[in-house]
Formats: sequence, C-alpha cells, structure tokens
Amino acid sequence: MGNGNQTWLVLVIIIAVIVVIAVIAFLIYLYLRPKLKTDDKPTEEQIADEEVKRVLQPIDDEKLASEIENYKDEED
Repeated sequence: MGNGNQTWLVLVIIIAVIVVIAVIAFLIYLYLRPKLKTDDKPTEEQIADEEVKRVLQPIDDEKLASEIENYKDEED
C-alpha cells in the first residue's frame, strides 16, 4: 500500500515541476514580447536602398558626371 502512494507522490512532484517550468517560461515570454516587437527590422525598401547605395559608387570626376547627366537628359 505504501508503494502506490509513493508512485503517486513522485508523479505529482514531476507534474508540479513541469507546471512551474511552463509558468516561468510563459512569464518570460510575456516580459520579452514587447521588446521583440520593438526591434528595428529594416523594411524591404530600406534594404533595397542600402543595396543600391552599396553597388552604385559616386562619380568623382565632374566631366564624367556632366556627360552622364546630359546623356540622361537626351534619353528622355
């Protein structure tokens, strides 16, 4: 008879430990969720703009820059 009571006691203790871990995990999630939402993730537009700036280099030569500007005007 004592052996059956010990089995139930061990089972109840294991379930209680699991419940305590679950509650702690849930409280941590509730605490961190607002911080996760406020993380600044770049938008697709920002990513594309950074990629264009990375690929396109500024033109240092003024003569070449004016020729390119004139070419764009003539194209339109």
